[in-house]
Amino acid sequence: SYGILELIKTPELACEVTMQPINAFDLDAAIIFADILPPLEGMGLKLEFIKGQGPVIHNPVRTPADIDALRTPPPEENLPYTLEAIRLARRELDGRGLPLIGFSGAPFTLAAYAVEGGSSRNFQHAKSLMMADPVQWDRLMSKLSHVVGHYLLAQAQAGAHVLQLFDSWVGALSPDDYRRLVMPYSSKAIEIARAANVPIIHFGTNTNGMLELIRDAGGDIIGVDWRINLNQAWQRLGPGVAIQGNLDPIALFAPWPELRQRAQKVLDQADGRPGHIFNLGHGILPQTPVDNVRRLVDFVHEYTS
Repeated sequence: SYGILELIKTPELACEVTMQPINAFDLDAAIIFADILPPLEGMGLKLEFIKGQGPVIHNPVRTPADIDALRTPPPEENLPYTLEAIRLARRELDGRGLPLIGFSGAPFTLAAYAVEGGSSRNFQHAKSLMMADPVQWDRLMSKLSHVVGHYLLAQAQAGAHVLQLFDSWVGALSPDDYRRLVMPYSSKAIEIARAANVPIIHFGTNTNGMLELIRDAGGDIIGVDWRINLNQAWQRLGPGVAIQGNLDPIALFAPWPELRQRAQKVLDQADGRPGHIFNLGHGILPQTPVDNVRRLVDFVHEYTS
């Protein structure tokens, strides 16, 4: 009945969508219903979700003047609807004893959308700006790290128990480019959010070549995907880091015996160590069989109890 932006920008509806999976499954936490891109709207970019195409930025950032024009409004002005949705969801969740997770896109992933004008396979425009004009890249990423960090902080102040920084597209970079041209800005956003004194999850995909750098950028919990075994990732990250992951989302389309076996393998690799959050290595896909989700959630609880 509603478009995605209407759902996100109507706190009562966003709260209702947040609660739907909690009502349907025996999950251990809720994540606020939102999207990573609305912060770009408040900065001056024109965002639209087009059926069959996904998110589109109609005025992408391509020139120094475009970067000049980007605003950095406080989250209370830029994204009040998500902050109110968090407050509403807390009222629903507190009686169930369930925590609420807030989130934001990371500076690089937001920059990729802002510069490309939407989804991209190669990130030609964004990576070209990053490589060819580091001064302008710094100006863009500094603005984004400010917006992201304060947005995360405001979510915690509104009631989120945990914060998650999504760097969905950072796996497109070389480790050296990440270290020099992206990591400082992710670290800055996390540093700002740290003032909330809540746990922070740092999530990326296809990051096997830079796991240690992702850890060093900050975060109490590092998200890993299915492209690396969980125990290998933990050996590289060290004992002081918690891990979230790492079942392949496609496994949920498999027959239950195969899905069960794959989930058990993830749990066996975790081997009962404290600090493991069982999760998918990336987002759940639209056509995922609902019954497999339910059986998976119940199996994880049974196997680890």
